[in-house]
Amino acid sequence: MDKLNFKTFGEGDPVVIVHGLFGMLDNWKTFARHLAKDYMVYIVDLRNHGKSPHLEGMNYKLMAQDLAHFLEAEWIYEARFIGHSMGGKVVMQLSVDYPEIIEQQMIVDIGPKKYEGGHQTIFEALLSAPIQTAQQRSEIQDHLKQYIQELDVIQFLMKNVSRVPAGGFRWKMNLHEIHAHYQDILNNIDIGQTIEVPTLFVRGAKSNYINDELSAIIKQQFLNAQIETIDAGHWIHAEKPEELLTLCKEFFQQS
Repeated sequence: MDKLNFKTFGEGDPVVIVHGLFGMLDNWKTFARHLAKDYMVYIVDLRNHGKSPHLEGMNYKLMAQDLAHFLEAEWIYEARFIGHSMGGKVVMQLSVDYPEIIEQQMIVDIGPKKYEGGHQTIFEALLSAPIQTAQQRSEIQDHLKQYIQELDVIQFLMKNVSRVPAGGFRWKMNLHEIHAHYQDILNNIDIGQTIEVPTLFVRGAKSNYINDELSAIIKQQFLNAQIETIDAGHWIHAEKPEELLTLCKEFFQQS
């Protein structure tokens, strides 16, 4: 396959940041620039997201394999990783399949378990949007408003809208492939055995992705795990970027 799309900032030891569902590398650009004062930071688009290749399949083994191939192509033999939501599961899968390439990993507001679906309304909105016939971006945004109440979610999704030179718009992401494999995205990570990679889980106090019960399971599966809580929802890097950056730097300095 063609290499994953990426951007890089700074110099020093490598850090790779992996976004969540419907996201792209630009979601982490500001955070990456701050972290790049101390590290060489890579932000990547996962398959079927952003400007990365549109490919069949969206399970975690495939996405972890994509990341491993990306590192190999960049001549990176070991790195620190940050993964948010779906991206956090990709990083966890990487620690199962390729533990030797991970020095440390920070998992932001996601656990290894299978989650119940919560994106049906978003899929309905996106799949029915007049993406090819709209003359203005505002037409697509107004359509999304009929389904989605949260303005920040609408703005996040609208970053996926790209103008077509011949007229109209298209989705940057491979929406139909993502939708077809949504159950794979919800799926658990089969740890199989305990993970020894030093891991920091950061959960949002206003989010329900990592509760106390899951925290106990995480500590059984990840032998070198720390769990910290930030007073935020699921989008911790957008709501409390300075607090997350501080935790990240303190954790990375432990190695």
